Amino acid sequence: MKIIQIVMVVFATIFSHSVFAKDSVFSTWGKAIRGYDPVAYFTQSMPVKGDSNWTYKWNEAKWYFSSEQNLAKFKADPHAFVPQYGGYCAYGVSQGYLVSVDPNAWSIVDDKLYLNYSKSVQSDWLEDTSGYIRAANENWPKLVN
Repeated sequence: MKIIQIVMVVFATIFSHSVFAKDSVFSTWGKAIRGYDPVAYFTQSMPVKGDSNWTYKWNEAKWYFSSEQNLAKFKADPHAFVPQYGGYCAYGVSQGYLVSVDPNAWSIVDDKLYLNYSKSVQSDWLEDTSGYIRAANENWPKLVN
């Protein structure tokens, strides 16, 4: 197991039930995806920092957008753009933990956005994405209830 995974597991074990399990959407200082625009991952194929001029509260989190157009797209169909597993690390969810993310560690699989804790964890995630998605889909309901 890589050192980053060990740190992630220890961190998740300590904090997952006491801190993170309260919210079904991961947010930092009230910002979903740490203030990055969820639509930009799909339209620009990269993470783009959102602007406080274009925000929208949805599912008890504040979402930031880089343009008025992206905000409008999100409002029309939020489920098309929100990251899976409430924006928590998809790999962490596959392992049974709620862990924070790095907005720069991401992938789109079957038109769904997945975020990871770090680029290192993302490398592992990409080795068996379909297997991790299956495991995360099984774990997710247990983690948010």
